[in-house]
Amino acid sequence: MRCPHLPDGFDFTDPDLLQSRVPHPEFAELRGTAPVWWCAQPNGIAGFQDDGYWAVTRHADVKYVSTHPELFSSTTNTAVIRFNESISREQIDVQKLIMLNMDPPEHSRVRQIVQRGFTPRAIRSLENALRDRARSIVDAALSEANKNNGAFDFVTNIAVELPLQAIAELIGVPQEDRTKIFDWSNKMAAYDDPEYAITEEIGAEAAMELVSYAMNLAAARKECPAKDIVSQLVAAEGEGNLLSDEFGFFVILLAVAGNETTRNAISHGMHAFLTNPDQWELYKRERPATAAEEIVRWATPVVAFQRTATQDTELAGQKITAGDRVGIFYSSANNDPEVFEHPERFDITRDPNPHLGFGGGGPHFCLGKSLAVLEINLIFNAIADVLPDLRLAGEPRRLRSAWLNGIKGLAVTRS
Repeated sequence: MRCPHLPDGFDFTDPDLLQSRVPHPEFAELRGTAPVWWCAQPNGIAGFQDDGYWAVTRHADVKYVSTHPELFSSTTNTAVIRFNESISREQIDVQKLIMLNMDPPEHSRVRQIVQRGFTPRAIRSLENALRDRARSIVDAALSEANKNNGAFDFVTNIAVELPLQAIAELIGVPQEDRTKIFDWSNKMAAYDDPEYAITEEIGAEAAMELVSYAMNLAAARKECPAKDIVSQLVAAEGEGNLLSDEFGFFVILLAVAGNETTRNAISHGMHAFLTNPDQWELYKRERPATAAEEIVRWATPVVAFQRTATQDTELAGQKITAGDRVGIFYSSANNDPEVFEHPERFDITRDPNPHLGFGGGGPHFCLGKSLAVLEINLIFNAIADVLPDLRLAGEPRRLRSAWLNGIKGLAVTRS
């Protein structure tokens, strides 16, 4: 292997970098030269008292790390690869209560309980309500367009709403409370973007507000169970259940991992369709079942998570020391030409499509995959029916984040 040609100080988790672009050329350089590469950082810049992390860029290696939790821990430093440098270790450690940041066997116990809410039957029970919701969202966007000479913001008027409604529907949040859930989840995910003027402290306050709301919801269901998923998770007799605080942190996970990721997949998907009009015409004509998976591969809403080595080990010929942080870059894995033919093409008929947009397998494979795919299918079906003549009216406005591939604005107009 030859040395990679990257600028001095290059960091794949630099939020200024990800606000401007996903670094695909640099990922390609590493896949071909140093697929497990030490990315040096100033001590503490990511919130950790260390000097950097290993960047893992090949599909096979990302899968390996994901499926070996005994070697690569989610708990030690959490799965979030970069916080603000001002964060305290105590603030990091409290996040270990979120399922995303657990290791087996504790992760296995919690996941076994919460997956009751994501059975095929549970997802099917939401489909009619979400189909109606998707249609009403797109109808409202059409009304907005008609008031503004055909123009509107796709993210605000379409992409944000359905993922929020799906989560709220899943856990039984009353309609009048749903805007609060949306506001709290936004604040938790947007602390790196100065446009939102949200500090780490505001993000933490929003997280606690959401946890408190969810705990109160759980307590109410324990007192008076209903025929809903919350009752199944917190009031199930003899089957194991979540404590109120565990349910609160589960809702935190839904609000970010479910809401933010699906919203960004939808936004990137629309941008991909409108910059690849042949694919939009194909979608409107045939509605292929493979489209949602390609939208997720193309978008890869989570650029990277991290693990921490539990012992000295080796990956792709590179020695890794116990305690080292290891970044698993899904955006790189999902464009690995060893796995995907012409990965630079947006192809909604791609099949097979072994992308890692829902994680690399193993214990943390996305619980909500089937719900996310359903949402993506429903919203694009509604758009194709009601707003088939959309076109771009500007470049996407990207979110400043260290690990999310986010779009906060996408101007569109009717032809």
